[in-house]
Amino acid sequence: MLGNVETRSVSPVFVGRTGELDTLNEALARAAAGEPQALLLGGEAGVGKTRLVEEFATAACRRGAVVALGGCVEIGADGLPFAPFSTALRALRRELPAELSAAAAGQEEELARLLPELAEAATGGRARGHDEEGMARLFELTARLLERVAADRTVVVALEDLHWADASTRHLLAYLFRTLRTGRLLVLATYRADDIHRRHPLRPLLAELDRLRTVRRIELGRFNRQEVGRQIAGIRAAEPDPAQVDEIFERSDGNAFFVEELAVAAHDGCRSSLTDSLRDLLLVRVESLPESAQRVARIVAEGGSTVEYRLLAAVARLAEDDLIEALRATVGANILQAAPGGDGYRFRHSLVREAVGDDLLPGERSRLNRRYAEALEADPTLVPADQRVMRLASYWYHAHDPAKALPAVLDASVAARGRHAHSEQLRLLERAMELWDTAPDAVRAALRPVDYTEVYPPCGCDPETTPLRYLDLMAEAAVAGRLSGERERALKITKRALHLLEDEGDPLRAAWFWVQRSVLVRHQARGDGWPELAAAQELVRGLPPSEVHAEVLAQVAGWSMVHVPGPDAYVAAERAVEYARMVGAREIEMDARLTLAGLMVASGDVEAGLAELAEVNERTVDEGITTVAGRSYVNLPSSLESVGRSREAVPILETGLVYAKKFGQFDKEAWIWGNLAESLFTLGRWDEATEAVTKAELVSRRTKPRGFNATLRAELAFARGDVAEARRQLAAARDHFGTLDVAPQHHQPLERIEIQIAAAEGRLLDARATLEQALDSGFRPGTQFDVWPLLLAAAVAETQSIGLPVADTDRPKILDRIREAAKPVATNVPVWRAHERWLRAELLHADGRGTPDDWSEAVEAFECLDRPYDLARVRHRLAEALLSDSDGGDDERDRATELLRLAAAVAEHLGARPLADSVALLAQRARLTLTRVPARRAVPADPVEALGLTSRERDVLRLVSAGRTNRQIAEKLFISPKTASVHVSNILGKLGVSGRGEAAALAHRLELFPPDPLTVRSAR
Repeated sequence: MLGNVETRSVSPVFVGRTGELDTLNEALARAAAGEPQALLLGGEAGVGKTRLVEEFATAACRRGAVVALGGCVEIGADGLPFAPFSTALRALRRELPAELSAAAAGQEEELARLLPELAEAATGGRARGHDEEGMARLFELTARLLERVAADRTVVVALEDLHWADASTRHLLAYLFRTLRTGRLLVLATYRADDIHRRHPLRPLLAELDRLRTVRRIELGRFNRQEVGRQIAGIRAAEPDPAQVDEIFERSDGNAFFVEELAVAAHDGCRSSLTDSLRDLLLVRVESLPESAQRVARIVAEGGSTVEYRLLAAVARLAEDDLIEALRATVGANILQAAPGGDGYRFRHSLVREAVGDDLLPGERSRLNRRYAEALEADPTLVPADQRVMRLASYWYHAHDPAKALPAVLDASVAARGRHAHSEQLRLLERAMELWDTAPDAVRAALRPVDYTEVYPPCGCDPETTPLRYLDLMAEAAVAGRLSGERERALKITKRALHLLEDEGDPLRAAWFWVQRSVLVRHQARGDGWPELAAAQELVRGLPPSEVHAEVLAQVAGWSMVHVPGPDAYVAAERAVEYARMVGAREIEMDARLTLAGLMVASGDVEAGLAELAEVNERTVDEGITTVAGRSYVNLPSSLESVGRSREAVPILETGLVYAKKFGQFDKEAWIWGNLAESLFTLGRWDEATEAVTKAELVSRRTKPRGFNATLRAELAFARGDVAEARRQLAAARDHFGTLDVAPQHHQPLERIEIQIAAAEGRLLDARATLEQALDSGFRPGTQFDVWPLLLAAAVAETQSIGLPVADTDRPKILDRIREAAKPVATNVPVWRAHERWLRAELLHADGRGTPDDWSEAVEAFECLDRPYDLARVRHRLAEALLSDSDGGDDERDRATELLRLAAAVAEHLGARPLADSVALLAQRARLTLTRVPARRAVPADPVEALGLTSRERDVLRLVSAGRTNRQIAEKLFISPKTASVHVSNILGKLGVSGRGEAAALAHRLELFPPDPLTVRSAR
């Protein structure tokens, strides 16, 4: 290789950048203290990003940090999947071999997708397939690997040229920036800002990262005139002429690279304004080289970001001495430089490479790519093994040789999928489809199915002897689009495929594409996916068992469990299990068994269903069926929660979180956090529930988990008395769930919360309208988990409204409808029997026929359950009934006192303000002392005065509560309507409510103007 050569265009003096270096060094100090840092460094081409990174890296090394550099690799117009991360991890392996091996222990097989060298240490365990979470799993393992390596030492990972990054690299970087929480780690990525046009794929990532408070962006500006002078002085090793500095500064506009080029041009005797184009300026020094050196520069420009010496020699076809002399000339002219690894060459700056590449003639470019491809085919060892397939595909594609390009591109697509680089796989498969018609028939006939596309039948026969078809490519591309998140592209591909299949008479393939469309439509919130599943089901009806048939039945059963649970869903799940077993489709079988078990629990076969859920969980974890195992960690605890066994659900959910994190199952993790929050809420651990919702929001990617999170927040806010926040979260939940994919488990809790909010705001008619809409829609079998609370909320709204004139109308009809709706709802487990007794007591109270015995039954039912909030509410209602009983004596008062003490303690602990206020008010009106309730909960003797209302405002509020208008209030109190309006506004402000109805509801709930001091209403 070459010895030292002169590089006089680079200043040995580092100029300026004090502020930027301070920012980087401050971040390094924070990282060294254990706070991971994420930085983006942007600037136009040639402004000095690489030089700044080099200076910072040198300083970091002096301070004891380990620095790993990685650059995005461009081959023609293609980026290698994960190239910068592979390079950086390789550098870490060189610096810290033992530490990296220890950090990767047990996960070598997955991490080898990024760093193939780790495969040598793999234990040969079961290879995992390509599922929805495959890429996410790889990302999670990569993040944890870096955190472990950086646990005891400061590590700097610098990734350059992000504007060339492939989609997989961009996704991984975004994941790291979002999730790094521990370790002495600093991640720095650079990009060329002037390349980021409106449609550049990096632009959305930059916008996303800008929203993260943990990411700092540094914009590198141009040099000022003084800095340009110092740079030229460093290049010349002498003070430059001021006039020349002015000229170069004006010509370069402060761009560091152009300053270097112009300074060299001036030093060589050329005028600094040599050409009108800076691109031409970049070519001047190339064109001044000997012809052989120019030829080598053109070859390197087309070969990629870096070209290995042996590959260059094979393509250049020069005698070794001639090649070395040509290289010496290009390096001496500061056009090329040795690659960091020392085994190849690259352009000193990408701007020069782009200028040389753009100067190539079209035929010349194709010829060079052909030479690269032929050399690589002849000797595959010319390039690193992990780059070989991708580079060969790129070279043949840009050589415009379909016969060679099609097989190479297909091989590259398999390699991309093997690395979970599904975005690159999709791009390569689209190239294959583009090349298909132009490739010779003999080439196409020799091709075989390129990979396994889930349960898609590759050729409907023996894949070893039957040629690959265009539809097979479309199937691969559809799956790649789904797995990479490019779902709109995948939808277009499935649409085209189904159009081609219209005249094919191939029901299995058509059914498979319809299933894909169903999944994609749901992911894109374009519908509920049922029309597509129905089409698939019709296509396989009457066909012999097959994997496709089993998959269709499993998908139908899963969809039905969520949307229309009942006997039909049960039958579909049973058939899916049967068909999957017949054809040996283990994953489909376990998925269908999971669905069937959930339906068993919902239909009343609780113990058998829970046992089956537990068995599926255990087996899928043991067998490494990660997708179904992740789903089982969602469904098993959800079923336990649905039958009132929240305490059993919590440890399973906590185990599920560990599992989901380990395998990068973000969607499952979001659902698990949400289910954990729900169970914690039930168990009275509300602060922990709030934390769980927050964590669910951090990992939620899709709309359905986000809707669930908002629903939980609405429920928590309402229980704590923040009606406005509950209303906001309810609206957010509706937005997330949308109107195109409606499921009972989503919309029934929202209807319940809407009834509760409307009642709290005094909008009883709106609450009734919501109830009647729900009743008119009907309740599916197996939805009792959501139906009982909904009916109970409606009954509570009716009891709260007793005494309001607007409430008396239609009350008997509403109560009868609630009773009729409750009759068929299951009460097969204690929690729903308890709800049935509570509902019965509420309805009897609303009818005026309630007795303490009704509430005693409800309290007794809830005392056996782990539901402290519900128990506190029914205890309060029993106390209310005891104090209102005209036949009650001292024993009843003592019992009521103890019940209220217990309810007040729970309300205080939970922060359930409405319940606490109702308990305190009831005790105050009944003249009971609740010594266990803190003094700050005590209600003043005059609650109206405690609200800060004047005597006149008291009179006005009384009339507002009676439904009077401002004019009627004015006439009653002998004041003007304007004065009445002012009083009403003051009252709304003091009560913290938004309208007259809410003020009236609050006054009614607190019984500020009761006809009888012991006649009180419900807790909520």
